[in-house]
Amino acid sequence: MRRNVLITGASSGLGAGMARVLAEQGHHLALAARRTERLETLRDELLAAHPGIRVSVHALDVNDHDRVFAVVKEAVGELGGLDRVVVNAGLGKGGRIGTGRFAANRETAMTNFVAALAQCEAAMEHFYERKAGHLVVISSMSAMRGMPSSMTTYAATKAGVAHLAEGIRSDLIGRKGHDIKVTTIYPGYIASEMNEGVEQEARMMVDTETGCRALVKAMQKEPAEASVPPWPWKAIGPVMKHAPLGVVRKLV
Repeated sequence: MRRNVLITGASSGLGAGMARVLAEQGHHLALAARRTERLETLRDELLAAHPGIRVSVHALDVNDHDRVFAVVKEAVGELGGLDRVVVNAGLGKGGRIGTGRFAANRETAMTNFVAALAQCEAAMEHFYERKAGHLVVISSMSAMRGMPSSMTTYAATKAGVAHLAEGIRSDLIGRKGHDIKVTTIYPGYIASEMNEGVEQEARMMVDTETGCRALVKAMQKEPAEASVPPWPWKAIGPVMKHAPLGVVRKLV
């Protein structure tokens, strides 16, 4: 079992939800996010419910790239190594391109892509050193195509991290003596703080616990890619990739 797991963006939403599922299964956790008071509350909750695990808390703004590398080293020291790193921290700000929302779009691009690059770099350095590990990158079903309006930049960053993960996976082909896997997860609509009040998602949205259990189940199989939950997103994915844009717009 990949027992020691670092999750970024773990103070709420999918990050916190995955932490609860992994703790229930006996994993030791390193939880990283900006809101340390929430992390501490979550840590206390998990230790009370599962006294046999270890949980460390790390203050992290993923846009502080030096801090990203430092947190990985801290987590390695506290847990005695990392078996899995979940690149989960993300942002959903944005506006239609050309409407004066460049600052919000840039913030999303920096957080979702450049900061994800830093997290992948730090994780893979550790995994190459150990010759073992599992890198999990949380993308989105929106990465399948260019998305309209406020989702344009968000979807582009999620496509970017998916290609980033695929490139890292390509580097591992034929590399002998390594037990390193790279998984890209494409979540569909899972209830979280990021998408509260987004009405168009409600028709296919699952609750946070259901979604997070599906996320953990998918990542633990260590596939190259997985759509979560599998239904209906495994079926919708190919449609999104090949349908005319006018059809794709109706799916989001």
